[in-house]
Amino acid sequence: MSSPKILRRQPTQARARERVERLLSVATEMIAETGSDAMRMTELAERAGVPIGSLYQYFPDKAAILRLLAIRVMERVREMLRRTIEGLDDPKEALTRIDQALVGYYQLFLTEPVTRDIWSATQSDKALQELDIEDSRVNAGLFFDAMKPIVPKHNHARLKAASFLLMQLSGAAVRLAIAVDRKEGDRLMTEYRFMIAREFESLLVGEERAF
Repeated sequence: MSSPKILRRQPTQARARERVERLLSVATEMIAETGSDAMRMTELAERAGVPIGSLYQYFPDKAAILRLLAIRVMERVREMLRRTIEGLDDPKEALTRIDQALVGYYQLFLTEPVTRDIWSATQSDKALQELDIEDSRVNAGLFFDAMKPIVPKHNHARLKAASFLLMQLSGAAVRLAIAVDRKEGDRLMTEYRFMIAREFESLLVGEERAF
């Protein structure tokens, strides 16, 4: 996945990289405390112990900080996915791991409110929306490659489409689940997990669509 240009200036020296990481760490703390809407660049610079001019050398605005934090969430999710689907060779185990991936993704947003805030704050960001779709395509490719050996060949085209839908719709399902109260959110995610399990079970047993 190719990231859009976010940093105004790329840190090349160790001290500069440490400064950028410090800014991102403090930004995350501030978002966790009061939300992204309340975060101000001047306060961020002050709390990070970084001159405001240096802050703007790297980040042109608050949106750039939120984009980079959101991309790091995507990277974490991809690594979770890699670990979950590694070495798939049994259909029953595949269904179990797909469900584990969905539960883990939901838990990430439940246990880390700052992740929810970062993601919500970037939903109106067109560049990040495009990156989200690209991210889903890359994740779908990883998933397709892992599942292909245990799915009948005549269902490979369907598997490819279902993999892409799984990656994109799972994000939408989780965002909906965390936007409502916890009881309803849990119920929605349980139903979504059942839907996904039924879809991939039919793929694994070789069921063909009539349309």
